[in-house]
Amino acid sequence: MMDRIIECVPNFSEGRDLQKIDQIIAPFRARKGVKLLDYSNDEDHNRSVVTVVGEPDALKEAVLEAIGVAISVIDLNQHSGQHPRMGAVDVVPFIPIRNVTMDEAIALSREVGAEAATRYGLPVYLYEKSAAAPHRENLAAVRKGEFEGLVDKMKKPEWQPDYGSAAPHPTAGAVAVGARSPLVAYNINLNTPQLCIATDIARKIRFIGGGLRYCKAMGVELKERGITQVSINMTDYTHTALYRAFELVRIEARRYGVSIAGSEIVGLVPMEALIDTASYYLGLENFSIHQVLEVRMME
Repeated sequence: MMDRIIECVPNFSEGRDLQKIDQIIAPFRARKGVKLLDYSNDEDHNRSVVTVVGEPDALKEAVLEAIGVAISVIDLNQHSGQHPRMGAVDVVPFIPIRNVTMDEAIALSREVGAEAATRYGLPVYLYEKSAAAPHRENLAAVRKGEFEGLVDKMKKPEWQPDYGSAAPHPTAGAVAVGARSPLVAYNINLNTPQLCIATDIARKIRFIGGGLRYCKAMGVELKERGITQVSINMTDYTHTALYRAFELVRIEARRYGVSIAGSEIVGLVPMEALIDTASYYLGLENFSIHQVLEVRMME
């Protein structure tokens, strides 16, 4: 049993080639001190999200190995998808889980970033809690311009990478590495093919647009299904509950005569986030997470 646990949720810019995806996640399998919890791929986003936990040192080596594999099999010059991206390995967040402080997670993220730059010639930006400057904390700001805009972006003094050369890797771009609190990747699908509607709703519900405090959102087209999606990151589910995002999207969709087709959670989700939402819709009074059978069994 692992004593000190850090979670890592790396996002890779490959969601269609299953053979490549399997190669990328191979470093997390059957490795001492590391446990692969979940991985999912999305063909529309052309992206894979991996959830892995481990002891700091073991996790560090596994992540670095996976970064190397991703760089070797992904060419962003040939990549397209609905999700913004600036790197073959687009973002690598570390989240303290047990017997690990946020400061230790920050230190680990910086170690991984420095080593990735040295080992693979990959420019690295530190973001969120690891950021060296306030304008680099927001991942959306770091990734703005995406892979295609990196050459011009890196010429600006304020966007020099934290590690590595001030020029993108020719096929792998750059990567954002940092430490953060747990978030929930939550997508809400709309019964309309009009991307402008999903984009407008996303603009209204996200914090920078005057919406929910701990909500980031964008509109995405799901071409194969003929619908669109409000793709959401709930950056602090303890203060902005999932049901609030769901209900606000429903309210905003009404003005267009659009309904919600369904919603999905990408990767893993804390039990507390779902219990909070279930309590709201069931109208439970004075309900506590300690009334959940599985929680009591683990106490």
